[in-house]
Amino acid sequence: MAQPAVDEPTATPATAHEAIDKRVAGVLPNYRTADGTIPFEPITAKQKITIAAKDSFDYPVYFLSGFFSGIGQLSNQNPGFGQGMKGFGHRFITGYADQSIGNMLAEGTLPALFREDPRYFRIGAGGGTGGHRLKYALTRIFVTKTDRNTLRFNFSEIVGNAASTAISNTYLPDQRNVKDNTQKFLTAIGTDAFSNVIKEFWPDLKHAMAARKVNKEAAKAAKHPSE
Repeated sequence: MAQPAVDEPTATPATAHEAIDKRVAGVLPNYRTADGTIPFEPITAKQKITIAAKDSFDYPVYFLSGFFSGIGQLSNQNPGFGQGMKGFGHRFITGYADQSIGNMLAEGTLPALFREDPRYFRIGAGGGTGGHRLKYALTRIFVTKTDRNTLRFNFSEIVGNAASTAISNTYLPDQRNVKDNTQKFLTAIGTDAFSNVIKEFWPDLKHAMAARKVNKEAAKAAKHPSE
C-alpha cells in the first residue's frame, strides 16, 4: 500500500542547493540522482526513458563492460564462449547487454508503466547521521516514490532486474540454472544498492578532497610565504 512520502527519512534543506554532478568523479554516469531537499516534481515517461538511455549508452559503460569482460575471461566464466578475442567479444557483448537491458527495464520502461520515479533522491549531510543516510541509500532498492509522491515497494527495480536475468538466459547458455540466475539477480540488486550509496556520499567525498587540497595549499603558503 502506498504511503505518504513524508514517511521517508527527512532531509534538511541547505541555504543554497548544490548542483548534482552528472558524473561521479567526472566519469561514472549519475543522471538518476535528484535533490531530495527540494519540493518533489514528477517526471514524464519520456524523461524516465531518457535517464535509462543515458545510463545505458554513455561512453563509460563500454569501458566498464570491457573491464568486467576481462575479469570473466581470466576466470573463464561462460566457458562455452571460449578464449581469445572471440571469447572476449562474446563476453563484452553479453555483459553490455546485461547492463543496458537491466537499465532500460528498471529505470525507464517499468517506471513509466508502474508510474514510479526511478530517481535516487539524495538527502545529503543535513539528512541525518552517516549511518542513517547509509540505511536510507540501501533501502531505496526496495522503496521508491510514485509519480504522486507517495512511497511503495520498488516494483521497477525488483521486477526489472528479475526480467533482465530471465532474458539473459537466451544468450548465456552456461548460466541457465537456478543457482546462476539467483546469483545474477542478487548481483544486479547489490550493484544498484552500492550505486545508491555512491550517489549519496560522493558530494561529501568531493568536498572533503577539495577542503584537503585547500588546507594543504594554505599550509604550504604559510611555510613558504615568498613562493
